[in-house]
Amino acid sequence: MASRELQTVDKGNARYPPSLVAHLKYEAPETVTAIGNMDILERPTLALFSSVKCPGDLILKTYDLATELRDQGVPVIGGFHSPMEKDCLGILLKGKQPIVICPARSIDTMRIPKEWKTPLDQGRLLILSPFSPGQNRTTAALAERRNLFVAALAATIFIVHAQPGSKTQDLARQAIAWSKPVHTFDHPANSSLTELGVDTAMELGTLIHRKDEVSR
Repeated sequence: MASRELQTVDKGNARYPPSLVAHLKYEAPETVTAIGNMDILERPTLALFSSVKCPGDLILKTYDLATELRDQGVPVIGGFHSPMEKDCLGILLKGKQPIVICPARSIDTMRIPKEWKTPLDQGRLLILSPFSPGQNRTTAALAERRNLFVAALAATIFIVHAQPGSKTQDLARQAIAWSKPVHTFDHPANSSLTELGVDTAMELGTLIHRKDEVSR
């Protein structure tokens, strides 16, 4: 049974993810806090992002993608904050694959949702935060920092939808600058992403087998 105790990992510790320093540089958090199985970070993860508003005809495609990721046992990381992301988390929690959840707040006083407890005890869930104790209220600024944190950790990124001019689009631009593989659905509403160079290849193997050379 995995521990539900809070773990603290300082920069320089062997368990501190090297991809944070590689991508975030001086903005990498001095400490990350965790609840759950830190060993999940040893595997390449796929990050899921979506803007709050998502075109209706992408919703079913996203459900199918989340179901396939679950059934194939792909480790997934995310903040799972937007409605589409929350729906994906609900699908993923019903599987057996590893999941990393990164709230946009500190986790030292966070109440663990009941649907997270069994995956935690099974050792397939990690709750991870770059925020210091006391930062326990989610804000837009913390959410933006959290999303960069998630993108830096992930080996591959999938963006369901990014509204033009949104923070999600900015995140895609940053991930591409880091030379991260970034994917999205081939859909007219995602033209602002494809114009940035986001890949629309949808073979699952493309999403799950490419590894970021500095990720863990």
